Amino acid sequence: MTLRFVGIDPNTGGEGSPTVWVEEESADLVLQGEEVDELLKSLVGSTEWVAGHTTGIPAHERVIRIPVRMAKILREACDAAERAAAEHRDVR
Repeated sequence: MTLRFVGIDPNTGGEGSPTVWVEEESADLVLQGEEVDELLKSLVGSTEWVAGHTTGIPAHERVIRIPVRMAKILREACDAAERAAAEHRDVR
């Protein structure tokens, strides 16, 4: 597994910080962020966002918060993920 570091919250204080990587082989985005509070988690988990889709947050998933100041970093990560996916399609 190869992770490509894309960026970290520019306002980081040197400890745990929202961070974005691309996992090169799968082209998946990997995000580290602050887990949301119980109120927001409840809203996310109890709302039917897509008709007919099960509500709730599965035990293996987390809802995290990424600050808007990282939007540019997320766009860069999406571009990198698309490039990685295209490279792997060419090889297969």
